[in-house]
Amino acid sequence: MDYQKDLKKLEDIEHLRGMIDKSKTAMLTTFTINNGFHSRPMATAQLDVEGSLWFFTNEFSSKVAEISHDNKVNVTYSNGSATTYITINGVAQVVDDRVKMQELWDPFVEAFFKDGLEDPNLALLRVNITDAEYWDNSAGAVSIAFKWIKSVITGSKFEPGEHDKVDL
Repeated sequence: MDYQKDLKKLEDIEHLRGMIDKSKTAMLTTFTINNGFHSRPMATAQLDVEGSLWFFTNEFSSKVAEISHDNKVNVTYSNGSATTYITINGVAQVVDDRVKMQELWDPFVEAFFKDGLEDPNLALLRVNITDAEYWDNSAGAVSIAFKWIKSVITGSKFEPGEHDKVDL
């Protein structure tokens, strides 16, 4: 067991969680056999400590059918007010775990599943993250302006915020 590697993974997950919590709504992109890429908004239920994203879904939805043919997905988050952007690649699977559903349940979800946790079509979509890339300019306008001035004065490259790629 590599302690340093595990610690880095946990730090990366926590950093992603902080940015995701500011956005909450993601665009989930699947691949369809006939029409190529298909994206739709999804409310994030959780990013867990293992690096998996969780979403509630209808077991008989088009996204579930698309995932049954190709389970590689892309999930993106954009928060213009916080100037954070994330793109995530992962492998999706449908999970029927009523205990996990109860743990993640939020009254917001009930708008989509009127029978609540008793809805027979209710399922979870788990996306095991393989890698992610993010741009975080949330330091604010003053900080970005300072960095720009510094780059002009020193002749260094302008780096407005934090950008990184992580493998989970």
